[in-house]
Amino acid sequence: MDSELTRMTAAGIAALVAAGEVSAVEVAAAHLDRIEAVDERVHAFLHVAADSALRAARAIDDRRAAGQPLGPLAGVPLALKDVFTTTDMPTTCGSRILEGWRPPYDATVTGRLRRAGIVILGKANMDEFAMGSSTENSAFGPSRNPWDLSRVPGGSSGGSSAAVAAFEAPLAIGTDTGGSIRQPGAVTGIVGVKPTYGGSSRYGVVAFASSLDTPGPLARTVLDAALLHEAMSGHDPCDSTSVDAPVPPVVAAARQADVSGLRIGVVTELNGEGYQPGVITRFTEAVELLESMGAKVTEVSCPHFGYALPAYYLIAPSECSSNLARFDAMRYGLRVGDDGTRSAEEVMSLTRAAGFGAEVKRRIILGTYALSSGYYDAYYGKAQQVRTLITRDFEKAFEQVDVLVSPATPTTAFPIGERADDPMAMYLADLCTIPSNLAGNAAISVPCGLAPEDGLPVGLQVMAPVLADDRMYRVAAAVEAALGQRRGHPLLDEANGLGEARPGQEGRR
Repeated sequence: MDSELTRMTAAGIAALVAAGEVSAVEVAAAHLDRIEAVDERVHAFLHVAADSALRAARAIDDRRAAGQPLGPLAGVPLALKDVFTTTDMPTTCGSRILEGWRPPYDATVTGRLRRAGIVILGKANMDEFAMGSSTENSAFGPSRNPWDLSRVPGGSSGGSSAAVAAFEAPLAIGTDTGGSIRQPGAVTGIVGVKPTYGGSSRYGVVAFASSLDTPGPLARTVLDAALLHEAMSGHDPCDSTSVDAPVPPVVAAARQADVSGLRIGVVTELNGEGYQPGVITRFTEAVELLESMGAKVTEVSCPHFGYALPAYYLIAPSECSSNLARFDAMRYGLRVGDDGTRSAEEVMSLTRAAGFGAEVKRRIILGTYALSSGYYDAYYGKAQQVRTLITRDFEKAFEQVDVLVSPATPTTAFPIGERADDPMAMYLADLCTIPSNLAGNAAISVPCGLAPEDGLPVGLQVMAPVLADDRMYRVAAAVEAALGQRRGHPLLDEANGLGEARPGQEGRR
């Protein structure tokens, strides 16, 4: 029964717990056993909170026994990206500068998960301060893709995606600043969602780029993602950028799985040269599938999308340069060289040199330069103008169609170390995802098959207008249902060393 529990959907687990057919403690214990069995090789978690997870599960069982109502995900385990503050476990952001730091408060998302009865198993690995596309920038070592342990699970939410893909948790939370949920979701064969910016609270999320950071769900099915999306979202007065509007009806949309009459636009600029052939093949098949289900498919040009990548890599580093100034060795976290003989400035310099990794330093330097006197208008100002043009591209496109589609990533998961010394090649992993971050609209990656060259997962990205998150769930659910992927996936391979054979590949090619 334990192994069956780790293969179940979140919705299925919650139904069993609510009916009393299985206890939340049994569910949590099964997933903790799974973590113990495989995480030494996957390295999805930085901290496993076994005792607090079992206490939380026991509280759910007590509530059910007392006849109290349970939420739609009560008793379901979850991996929480280590960028969300938690009072009962460390929050490191994958950085030495915060190693062992225990926050004095919970993030709003953390609190909402707890109140929903979701059992937090621990903190998931990530690229340091969410800066990266592979989780190789974690100060505590890379996570690995359960499909092939020699490859990356994406980033920066790679630990979260790996945990779900390796059946260590049915749900996870990540953050998406330039694609850091959708890209890991795509390359590990799971569902990854970036809600509308402001739809999920940033309060208690250690900031990378404040105008871009967006918490969101990762799951193995579209319905599970929608249930988590609903549980974590809503207006938060503690977050000045939080949208004061109802949460879109994402769960109802995920159950609809009907695209008849829906207008779908294929983005010309996100589909062609430089993309892995197998990715284009599966993407094209997915679009044809949607058309066969009654959707109206047209090509749509968004001419300024080609400038999204350089604009992002000026805006995001500029904001990170400002946000990371708070790590000054004076108030919390690491402190190096404080022997009574050095000035505060020297201690600050030594601490940052020791505590920040190479990628974080690179982006701080780039952002500081872009914001400096004499360069602000030429770099940061121009990038913000490009951002406006990209937003207008989306607005014009959504006058013609209901949703836009593209591949979620240009390639499948690449080998660990392959791009470590080539930042530009690494940044190109976010080529398809960055436009939605700059504009703030909603986007999702849903599995659409395996690339024929390497047998690794490919993701279909569906982009919807601001606060129309339900539209993308409707399309994603239709693709998922048509491909027969509602069973637990991705599927582990004996060859990856985790000791499990892949089940049948129904609907997957």
